[in-house]
Amino acid sequence: MRLPRPWPRVFWRLVKRLTPTSLFGRSLLIIVLPVAVMQIAVTYVFFDAHWQEVNSHLTEGLAGDVSLITTRYEQDPRPANLARIQAEAQENLALSIVDEPGAILPKGRRPSLFVAVDRSLTRALAERLDGPFWFDTNRYPAYVDIRVKTPTGVLRIIAPKDRVFATRGHIFILWMTVATVLLTGISILFIRNQVRAIERLAFAAEAFGRGQDTPFRPHGAREVRQAARAFLAMKSRIQRHVEQRTVLLASVSHDLRTPLTRLKLHLAMAPQGPRAEAMEGDVAEMEHMIDDYLAFARGEGSEGAETVRLADLIGVVCRGAVLTGADVDVTADPSLEAQVRPGALKRALANLVMNAASHAKHVRVSARASSLGGVEIIVDDDGPGIAPDRREDAFAPFSRLDAARALNPKGVGLGLAIARDVARGHGGDVTLGPSPLGGLQALMRLP
Repeated sequence: MRLPRPWPRVFWRLVKRLTPTSLFGRSLLIIVLPVAVMQIAVTYVFFDAHWQEVNSHLTEGLAGDVSLITTRYEQDPRPANLARIQAEAQENLALSIVDEPGAILPKGRRPSLFVAVDRSLTRALAERLDGPFWFDTNRYPAYVDIRVKTPTGVLRIIAPKDRVFATRGHIFILWMTVATVLLTGISILFIRNQVRAIERLAFAAEAFGRGQDTPFRPHGAREVRQAARAFLAMKSRIQRHVEQRTVLLASVSHDLRTPLTRLKLHLAMAPQGPRAEAMEGDVAEMEHMIDDYLAFARGEGSEGAETVRLADLIGVVCRGAVLTGADVDVTADPSLEAQVRPGALKRALANLVMNAASHAKHVRVSARASSLGGVEIIVDDDGPGIAPDRREDAFAPFSRLDAARALNPKGVGLGLAIARDVARGHGGDVTLGPSPLGGLQALMRLP
């Protein structure tokens, strides 16, 4: 039986799901949310405690005046008395009064934008008047229309809106809104300036991982500058290590090739025979293995990135494969370009193409723009393929698969490992899958 999750855990998971994932969004939320909550709380307290109290006093005063005028008119409804009441109300109370004999009160009423105003005026008039009444606070922009039922008809009273509610309350809301927008704008500018420094650091680290040496200078907050200086120090140590390793590998390559060259010369001058041919094969295999070891250890890390046309680079690789007897077709968009390390990518493609050619009769190489961004280079063959559960094992260095799809017998199992290492060094990857030709498909994705 599965127990229900405790609600605090569910609540926090929901909060994490709704929280922005970017540093900019989270920082903005941390600054803006408390300000907005404070402004809303202050506005609510103002309207609930002060504004409604002021409105209540205003509506009670207006209701008292309306009650007094109605009582005086009902006591003496003659035109002379009505004229006297109209003059006194206009002069002393700023109220306009009209008698509508035989009229009836309207049925409906449009609600006000501020419900509290209608509620307060309804309560005040109901307390002061004995008969039915009707009012409308929306018909006129600056006035309130109040109508009271009398024995002869309807007494209509037009009052200024400032007699009903405090019109200055809107100015308070406007100032609160302007202050919130201003604080939010300042927060956005400040946070954006801090986040930009982190984004530049991340871009420089990503570019360095792809082999691009982009100029970068620490700036931003103290902690960000500290992280940037640590990155630059790490970058310098890695570059120094790569340079030392490149020099060491060049020395090793020279030292190993010298005795191999002497062995080739001795074999060339030795009497030819089955034993000499076997020794020559061993020397050639040793030379090929040394080249693979050095290429895998070197990783082409010291080469600079360039913008190259992929169709030209693929064409060079495939022409070299054709010269070895492989049947290769090429389909690539001539306008497709990418910023890569040409030597490293050429070696990776050569490994993929030659690996396919050594196990298949026909190889097809194509390049296209990816729907996810970047480019894709696809190598298809009609060979025996690799079982799905063994495809990831093929990328392990020095791995050799079963006899159906063994790696090049002259190699040491580094071709696919070098290809994936080069692709990931560019920010992409190499994956294996079934080919439409019936064999294996090697898909290289590059940014």
